Amino acid sequence: MATSPADRTIEEIVRDASSAPSMHNAQPWRFRYDRADRVFELRPDLERSMAHADRFHRALHLGCGAALFNLRVAAAHRGWYPGTSILPRPEDQRLLARVRLEERQPPQDLVGLYPALSRRHTSRDPFEPRPVPESVREELCRAAEAEGAGMSFPERWYVESIADLVQDAEAHDVLAPDPDLVRWTYPGAHAEDEGVPEHAFGPRKRRGRAPVRDFAGRRRVPGRATADFEADPQLALLTTRRDRIPDWVRAGQALERVLLLATLRGLATALTSHALEAPELRWLVRDPQAPPGHVQMVLRLGYGPPGPPTPRRPVRDVLVITGAAG
Repeated sequence: MATSPADRTIEEIVRDASSAPSMHNAQPWRFRYDRADRVFELRPDLERSMAHADRFHRALHLGCGAALFNLRVAAAHRGWYPGTSILPRPEDQRLLARVRLEERQPPQDLVGLYPALSRRHTSRDPFEPRPVPESVREELCRAAEAEGAGMSFPERWYVESIADLVQDAEAHDVLAPDPDLVRWTYPGAHAEDEGVPEHAFGPRKRRGRAPVRDFAGRRRVPGRATADFEADPQLALLTTRRDRIPDWVRAGQALERVLLLATLRGLATALTSHALEAPELRWLVRDPQAPPGHVQMVLRLGYGPPGPPTPRRPVRDVLVITGAAG
């Protein structure tokens, strides 16, 4: 009988998984690993949900899906085939996925993405006006499709519409600051393993149409620069045909596959969910020229400085190991 990997290897896999993006860097996932069966179980950490900005936990499940994809990449890198099932028990929707480490050839497409795990960071800086080549766009669309999602690059006129929706959402935040944003962004003293610290805010936008969320809000951040952002930002829409928990988990996996591939192709990436947080705005984000679907994330892509690393929770806070080794 094959033995389970050493606990240290399991911890390394989960540490890699936890490098995934999540709304306000809340990292809302928990893993359980059974040594005897060599199986990971993924569940959401609902204590880290956003009561105002994510009432239905859609973004929470996207983050969990991104962490699940990273776990698959990390396991494949270490020579295991990650046999994955989404919502394996329909009666238990807290059990989002199971991943069994199987002794067969790991998928090489996952192995090839591993170097991007440590390099992928959200960038909130201006990007160059240089266009992303069509060949790279097509490659990113195929990456989304590989995980059961769709991706499209809307025409310029619709990018303008999305920018207007984000601007509307930002104006609402100025009038009524989002309590979730206040909780998970911080100046100075705060938990060192979660949230969005000041050094990751990026410069304040002076002009430009790029949809960049200002995490500082009305707070003054000493020494923070201002900058001109793209007048013609390059945006992509990640969509799913349906809009339920399994779709959100798959969308999270598709999102992370796209982000890792974009990183390997030399692109800086940013995520824009601002206009998707309000139900009355979300349906307006859908590209009318794309196939029918539900928009799960707006991506901003381009050439520019990579974002800085953000804090991560200790593995001991997100992983429980049980059972005796086989």
